Amino acid sequence: MMARSMPPRTHWENVYSAVPAEDVSWFQHRALRSLRLIRETGLPLSASILDVGGGASTLVDDLLREGYSSLAVLDLSEVALSIAKARLGDHAQRVIWIVADITHAGMPDHSVDIWHDRAVFHFLTSDVDRQAYIDTVLRVVKPDGHVIVATFDEDGPTRCSGLPVMRYSAGALHSTFGAPFELLAHERESHTTPGGNIQQFVYCHCRRSGSSARP
Repeated sequence: MMARSMPPRTHWENVYSAVPAEDVSWFQHRALRSLRLIRETGLPLSASILDVGGGASTLVDDLLREGYSSLAVLDLSEVALSIAKARLGDHAQRVIWIVADITHAGMPDHSVDIWHDRAVFHFLTSDVDRQAYIDTVLRVVKPDGHVIVATFDEDGPTRCSGLPVMRYSAGALHSTFGAPFELLAHERESHTTPGGNIQQFVYCHCRRSGSSARP
């Protein structure tokens, strides 16, 4: 049996317990690119949106301000989610918060219109975890739903948070997900970390096949 690569929950709990959320390398004061890509799906404000690995990200803040009404944030770290909930105050009650490993999260079939992941998939360095993740997307996202995934680009870092990562071109990322996903758009992002370093990301926006059958 091939080894799994998903970092353990304790790793992320330790990260968010030791470092302020706004100091982790992937932090964005506003996730404007992700917000724009979600808008560009053209789906209504009632669309069901899942932010995978959202943790303490501010994306949920902007989605609430935009009027999106069916939001869920999933992360391995309960500490990270607690930071986001504290920041939102009473508005946190408008969000579903899920502490889980996305490679085997027990979520309802065909329950998500928009799947968003910035900087989780590139931590999956084993075929086992990558396939488990993709199987979860196929099961959870509605036929014709949207999948927005961002990873380190080919010239991005080789490690993050002390862990090895995978790097992808847009073509390689789409190929990894395979035929059930139609590539609608892709773009690069030069992310400036809180420490002033530049990290290159690639975003792929796909539509999940309208067929409910798995390949």
